[in-house]
Amino acid sequence: MPILDVEVVVRSEESLAPDLAARLADACGEIFGSAPGGTWVKVRAILRMRYAENGGNPPDDFYPVFVRILKAKLPSPAALQTEVAKLVSTVAQTCGRHQENVHIIYEPEGAGRVAFGGDIVSG
Repeated sequence: MPILDVEVVVRSEESLAPDLAARLADACGEIFGSAPGGTWVKVRAILRMRYAENGGNPPDDFYPVFVRILKAKLPSPAALQTEVAKLVSTVAQTCGRHQENVHIIYEPEGAGRVAFGGDIVSG
C-alpha cells in the first residue's frame, strides 16, 4: 500500500521527465517489496519562486525533493532507517538531485484510518 507524494523544487527552465512517477514507483516498489500495482506515486513540480526558507533564500544550487510516505504499518526503527537510506539514494538519483536535498516524511500508519473504495485498510 505505500503511497508516495513527491514534490520536486525545479529550476525555472526545468521540467520533470514525463516518466518520473513510473520510474519512482518501480524503484521504490522494489525497496518496499511491493507486488505490481502495490506502490503508488504522485509527482508535482514546485517552481523555485514558490519555495522559501526563513531567514533568506536557500543557496542557488539548492533544489530539494520532499517525499511523503503513507504505509499501512511502519517498520521497526532499525528497518525504517535502512529503508530511508535506500529511498534517499534512489529518489536522489531518479530525480537528479543530491542526496542531502531529499527529505522524507512518514505519515502515521494508515491501517485502520485509510480506505480504498470504501474498505478500511487493516494492515
